[in-house]
Amino acid sequence: MTHKAQHTDATLPAFEDSKVPPRQTMRFQPDHVTFGRHETFHLRFGWIAKGLNALKQNPAIFSREDATVDLGVGKNMVSSMRYWLQAAQLVRPLPEGRGYAETKLAQVAFGEEGDPFFEDDATIWLIHWLLASNPTGATTIYWFFNHFHKPAFSSDEVSAELSNYVRREAVKRTSPTTLVRDVTMLLRMYTRTASSSRIALEDTLDSPLSLLDLLHRVDAHHLSCTPQSRYDLPLPVFAFAISEAFGQLNSPHVAIQDLMYSGTNHCAPGAVFRMTEEGLTHKIEELCELSPSDFRFDRTAGVYQLYCLRPTAPLEHFRDRHNRRVAA
Repeated sequence: MTHKAQHTDATLPAFEDSKVPPRQTMRFQPDHVTFGRHETFHLRFGWIAKGLNALKQNPAIFSREDATVDLGVGKNMVSSMRYWLQAAQLVRPLPEGRGYAETKLAQVAFGEEGDPFFEDDATIWLIHWLLASNPTGATTIYWFFNHFHKPAFSSDEVSAELSNYVRREAVKRTSPTTLVRDVTMLLRMYTRTASSSRIALEDTLDSPLSLLDLLHRVDAHHLSCTPQSRYDLPLPVFAFAISEAFGQLNSPHVAIQDLMYSGTNHCAPGAVFRMTEEGLTHKIEELCELSPSDFRFDRTAGVYQLYCLRPTAPLEHFRDRHNRRVAA
C-alpha cells in the first residue's frame, strides 16, 4: 500500500468547532435501550416506501384506526412498520404528538431522486449501518454487529450472549423471552431463504437486508457471520459511515484499529460491515483516492491513521451518489 507524507495535527480542522455534530444515538447509553418493539416482524420489502409515502399524506397515519386499510397490513404490522422507520432514523416525531415527518436523510435516500424501492444495493447497506449504529433504537442489532464476534453460532448462543450483555451493561432489566424474540428476528432478517433472486425473496417475505449476505445458514441449527473483504461495499455508504465515526470520536484523526473494532462508546464501520482488516484498508485507500481533499491515510508513530482534512456532513457523501445516478 502507498501512503502520503505524514500530517501534523496543526493542519487539521478542529472537530469541536465543526458544524457536523455527531449523531447522539451512536453512543450506547445504559438507561436508553430498546427491545421487542418490532412486534416479531422484521423489516419487509416495500415497508419503507409505503410508510414514508403514507406519512407525506398524513403525518398521523400510524395512530389512525384505519391505518391497517391505508397501509394494507395488519395492526401489529402497522406498529412494526413505524418502529423500523424510527430505528432506521428515517422519521422524526412531530411536536405535541402530531405524528411523524421524514428526516432529511430519508428525503435524500428515498425521495424522487433517491431509491424508494431498494433497487440500489447502496440503499440497503445504508439502512444496515443506520440500524447497527443505533444502540438506543435497535439495541440487539447494534450489539450483534459491534460486540458479538463468533464466526459460527447457534441462536441459543446468541441469545445467551445478548442476555449477558444486557445484564452487565443495561440499567433496565429485560425478560429473556423478549431477548430471544429479538435474536430470532435478527437472524431471520439477515438470512436468505433457499431462493436467490430478488423477486423470489419478495415472494417469501425476506427482508432486503438478507441481500447483503452478512449471515449464512450453516445447517439447521447453526449460522455464520464472518469478516470478508467487502470490496463491493458502495463507497458512498462507506464514506457516510466513516464520517459518522469521525463525528462520534470527535477527533481529526482515527487509528485504523478504531475503525475496525467497536469500543464501549463508538461504532466501527469495519465491525458493522463485517470487513477484514485488509478489506477495510483497501476501502480507506479507495476513499482517499476519490476524495483527497477530505481524507488522508498516513502512518504516524508506527500506527496507520485516517485523517479527516475537511469535516463534511455524512449525508453529503450519499447525496453525491444519487446526483451521479441522476446525471447518468
